[in-house]
Amino acid sequence: MHDDLTDFPGAQPPRREPVHGRYVDLEPIDPTVHGDSLFSAVSAPDGIEERFRYLPQTPQTERSDFDSWIAEAATSSDPLFFAVVDRSTGRAEGRQALMRIDAANGVMEIGHILWGPGLARTRAATEALFLCADLAFASGFRRFEWKCDDANAPSNAAAERFGFTFEGVFRQHLVYKGRNRDTTWFSIIDSEWPALRSAYEQWLDEANFDAAGAQRKSLRELIAAARRG
Repeated sequence: MHDDLTDFPGAQPPRREPVHGRYVDLEPIDPTVHGDSLFSAVSAPDGIEERFRYLPQTPQTERSDFDSWIAEAATSSDPLFFAVVDRSTGRAEGRQALMRIDAANGVMEIGHILWGPGLARTRAATEALFLCADLAFASGFRRFEWKCDDANAPSNAAAERFGFTFEGVFRQHLVYKGRNRDTTWFSIIDSEWPALRSAYEQWLDEANFDAAGAQRKSLRELIAAARRG
């Protein structure tokens, strides 16, 4: 942890530019490029209620509702929305955003995550998170945040799996969709990222997966080993 920040210049805000990975690319969301495939992903009936349960939007089953949302998302700079594009097919299988971008203090959050059935619980989804975190720290950010409804057990579990540190719960933080939200806070800070980055790279490596696609070592295991040094 850095106490003397006299010479801290601030971070470089994320640009509206693609971020390339081995399994997915993050592309600034564009209705003309991503509209059809992203609508198919977010409106897929399998699990749709659960995908939207903790998001501000209601399930986007009507194309007109989705088109209104994506048109607005494409012009937003904070949140800055990215389509998660499968490199093997060129199809957008989900979306996520960098948000609450505070470059002066070097703090940024990932949010608005919606991974469709073709992306959720895959190595591509893990890489989508990794690419945002890596971009944040490469751009000089000191802190990368994950926040979620405390009732959202899958999101809380995902934050811990991804190596975020639990910081606490803001009680009665928000009202949305007619209900209370207690918000759980997690973070990764810059001094932790080199070890976490190494663990991600080991996990994402093709050698970590057998012929059937099963992982040889879990991300939790690799992160725990990296933290032990």
